[in-house]
Amino acid sequence: MRKSLITVAVLGALSASSFVFAAEKETKSDFTTSGSVGLFSQYIFRGLTQTDRDPALQGNFDINHSSGLYLGMWGSNVSWPRGIYGPNVSDTTATLYSKGGNLEIDIYGGFKTDLGKSGVGIDVGVLQYYYPGTERGRNAGWAKVNTTEVYGALNYGWLQAKYSHVVSKDAWGFGKTNSVNEDAKGTYYAELNANVPLGEYIGKGALSGLSLMAHVGRQEFKNENSFYFTGYTESPSYTDYKIGLQNAFDNGLNVGAYYTDTDAKMSPWTYDGKFIGKETGTIFLQKTF
Repeated sequence: MRKSLITVAVLGALSASSFVFAAEKETKSDFTTSGSVGLFSQYIFRGLTQTDRDPALQGNFDINHSSGLYLGMWGSNVSWPRGIYGPNVSDTTATLYSKGGNLEIDIYGGFKTDLGKSGVGIDVGVLQYYYPGTERGRNAGWAKVNTTEVYGALNYGWLQAKYSHVVSKDAWGFGKTNSVNEDAKGTYYAELNANVPLGEYIGKGALSGLSLMAHVGRQEFKNENSFYFTGYTESPSYTDYKIGLQNAFDNGLNVGAYYTDTDAKMSPWTYDGKFIGKETGTIFLQKTF
């Protein structure tokens, strides 16, 4: 009798654990989420300060599917769409936006996966740069700031090569207006990135998540000769560079600093009398989740 009771108890326990395991298996989702929030001493985009070297609060939220599909949103404060555009300009209405223009919201979606066991990963998608506010408009001589890009990237270890191509008619304020006959569709950005895991050589400890960041990119504007600032013959196309260090801790906290520089010309990239492509340094504190 005792043996029978023990047998029944063991079988019952096994059945219960099997039921729990099955339930967990059934409720496991193919979707995961990720995100971050960070404070930066300034917002640098492709070598250009977007906040006039003032601090930026940035964050993102992504939804990822096990198939490789993803959808996300990223945001930051900005200042340049409300800045007076061009060198030696004092007209306070010489701005891309009359109201708003102090926020950038990026909405993106795409697909990423690894190519078998080659170690090569691919990432393709579309990205919409959106700047809420009231634009002055083409009839007033200003192109649109909102921009749409498609992109593709190849990743191998800590190396990445990426190409982004503008499919909208405007690219960050460059495009067709009542005085410019050409649009900016076809503008592109090509970049090489490296994120060298120095922490792997250090071993355990506070610096186990240390990495070296290195970047070079080329922003090339379609019909660039149409976008010369009045009285100048300087193209808005340029090359930018970045190098820095960041350390990722086990609790999701990231800290880092980087140096950026460009060979951009002054006249296409001056807002409020300041050249936004100047060499500069940035520090940041970020929390991922």
